[in-house]
Amino acid sequence: MTENQYKRKHTSVSLINYHFVFCPKRRKKVLVNDVGRRLEEIIYQKAKELECDVLTLEIMPDHVHLFISCPPTLAPHQIMFRIKGASSRLLRKEFPHLLRLPSLWTRSYYCGTAGHVSSETIKKYIANQHTL
Repeated sequence: MTENQYKRKHTSVSLINYHFVFCPKRRKKVLVNDVGRRLEEIIYQKAKELECDVLTLEIMPDHVHLFISCPPTLAPHQIMFRIKGASSRLLRKEFPHLLRLPSLWTRSYYCGTAGHVSSETIKKYIANQHTL
């Protein structure tokens, strides 16, 4: 799915794209190797369950950029609650070394819409995170 494809439901048509950034507790660099790969799988799986489409995903060692297209029935806090909750539960179960953190994720996150910049600009910004 591209960022300009509309989501069509029985009574609505929408185009809602969010750019989320969220971090592990204490900004620890734990999202590497198998943990990062498994997190990617979990995010794609949870997005599908929520009827969302991941447009771009970049997992850095100490934070995640997620650009996602969502239906109008979900508020940003619901999306983050479900993605962070499921990923924390599964990752901490599968990777015991993550249990040393009081919780996997901080309670905070960034959320922006593609309103004042183009979706393409956000995608390029996320894609270039590894080069910074």
